[in-house]
Amino acid sequence: MPAPYSYDLRTKAIEAVKRGHKKINVCRLFKISRNTLDLWLKREKEIGDYAAIANKQGRHSKIQEEFMWMKLDLIIERTILMVIVLKEKDAML
Repeated sequence: MPAPYSYDLRTKAIEAVKRGHKKINVCRLFKISRNTLDLWLKREKEIGDYAAIANKQGRHSKIQEEFMWMKLDLIIERTILMVIVLKEKDAML
């Protein structure tokens, strides 16, 4: 299996789409497929992050599992805070 795309590349591609660039142009610029970009955007929408999914071969240690749960908790907290901020902004308008 080929190595996953770097987090930096994912960030640049997603930020380009958020700035209004067409997906097809972003894909050409970064030499990624449209399906790949759509999967990253979907993952960000669903869980708040677009990092590569860890290889599920082998067994994770308890420390790795705990770290993954802590990261998930942080993602959830960040998402909740973003929702609160957006609601406050809407209330001000």
